[in-house]
Amino acid sequence: MVDLSKQKLELNYPCNWSYKLIALEKINIKKVVKSIILEREHALKESKTSSKGKYKSYTLDLLVHNEEDRKELYQILGDHADIKMVL
Repeated sequence: MVDLSKQKLELNYPCNWSYKLIALEKINIKKVVKSIILEREHALKESKTSSKGKYKSYTLDLLVHNEEDRKELYQILGDHADIKMVL
């Protein structure tokens, strides 16, 4: 088996990046995402709903400008009270 834990992700910025978001089904995810990324162009697509219908997953695609931008968005999305998980 190959150990990838010591490998660094090498990207050519700016580039498109996808975040997988998991949130409660009842929240307005479009409003939440818009409050975080403001006027940045993006695409938000619903992916799946949990078996009991309590959670939904979404794919958020947008342009990230550099590694700091990519990581900061990950952190801000993950810190939002209405978003339960970011992958």
